[in-house]
Amino acid sequence: MSERSAAELNEIERLDKDHVLGTWSYQSEVSPTQIVDGDGVRFTDADGNEFIDFSGQLMCSNLGHSASRVSEAIAEQAADVPYVAPNYTTEARARLGEKLAEITPGNLSKTFFSTSGTEAIEAAIKIAKFYTGKDKIVSRYRSYHGATYGSISVTGDPRRLAAEPGMPGAIKAPDPYAYGSTMDPMESLEYIDEMLMLEGDTVAAVLVEPVVGSNGILVPPAEYLPRLKEIAHDHGALLICDEVMAGFGRTGEWFGSDVFGVTPDIMTMAKGLTGAYQPLGATVVTDEIAAHFEDEMLTHGHTYAGHAVACAAGVAAIETYQEENLIERASETGEYLESRLEDLADAHPSVGDTRGVGLFRGIELTKHPEKRVPFGERADKLAKGSTVVDEVAAAAGEHGVYVANMINTLIIAPPLTITEAEIDEAIDALDAALEVSDDAMVA
Repeated sequence: MSERSAAELNEIERLDKDHVLGTWSYQSEVSPTQIVDGDGVRFTDADGNEFIDFSGQLMCSNLGHSASRVSEAIAEQAADVPYVAPNYTTEARARLGEKLAEITPGNLSKTFFSTSGTEAIEAAIKIAKFYTGKDKIVSRYRSYHGATYGSISVTGDPRRLAAEPGMPGAIKAPDPYAYGSTMDPMESLEYIDEMLMLEGDTVAAVLVEPVVGSNGILVPPAEYLPRLKEIAHDHGALLICDEVMAGFGRTGEWFGSDVFGVTPDIMTMAKGLTGAYQPLGATVVTDEIAAHFEDEMLTHGHTYAGHAVACAAGVAAIETYQEENLIERASETGEYLESRLEDLADAHPSVGDTRGVGLFRGIELTKHPEKRVPFGERADKLAKGSTVVDEVAAAAGEHGVYVANMINTLIIAPPLTITEAEIDEAIDALDAALEVSDDAMVA
């Protein structure tokens, strides 16, 4: 699915290019591909080309492309009660709130519903500020939390630069990034501890992805997240865990936080919440935070807060995860995926690192394995043209596998339903595609 000329676009693709603004792109470089069908872990374009979805689209199609229970629930809810104002409720909204209280860790018990991950983060930021009475949010440089005003401000990804100065009080900290970093992951915690001390009693929350997603698939040491929660609480700050990408089985646990045995004060989610069958975000808070708003106004809302059709999809998605044992399956299949990615690393000198957990993994490329020089730089996120990493992803597409890439990492996050045979097929395509980066290495 490489970039195509205008003459190669069909009617639908031309209409889209002429009348729809593409996301995160120079519009002159947009060349949309029409997708006409999806089944299991595969999807098909208008020319009949079939692809294994090795990244779950934007790391969100956790259930694949034919989760009948979810699509049926959507149709039934749309036929019965498609929408009511947020001051009313529906069985779908109430049941989904109950289910989230059941599957989230600890005493996370009450949910504010929105329509996306970025809106879930906006709600979390405001709730943390309302609850603590403080103004600052500490997040990390290798992070992505959304595109709206607050969420892009707490994002470390260079895509935030165009929106700066952004929201006041957004402060960045170092990451638990071992590959090519000058700071040990646990040393970065000492840095955050000192940051909070120097900021005084002004920080409302520390916001992190338990497993960093689009900025590299970074898995911290086991003791990192528990210690980070202690540090935040020692300084009177909350811990917000952004589970938008890592949540709903992606890591082999319900949530990334579960991998480390941590209950955050606030948890955000979207993507896998409905398996991408409907746009839905959620911000879940602990009993203590929920109790605060019994007599303090929650000055936040959306027209579509708790949209009935989206909530019906969420209920059906959770039931699908549970009844098909997809969380446990992701853990088991993830071990097989890990071994196959190690095979790629052994076969290709341009693979500098493979890392991840469950079915949430990354392949970081390098021009020079001994010096760990990346092909893709952070500045490339704002530049025109393509990188070697883009070319590797395009080559995988030519071999029938879709894989997303961000900066210098190929992101492997297939639907949780993927089989070992389908993994093998996708690995074979990546094996061929990585010849592109092997050939581009420096001598």
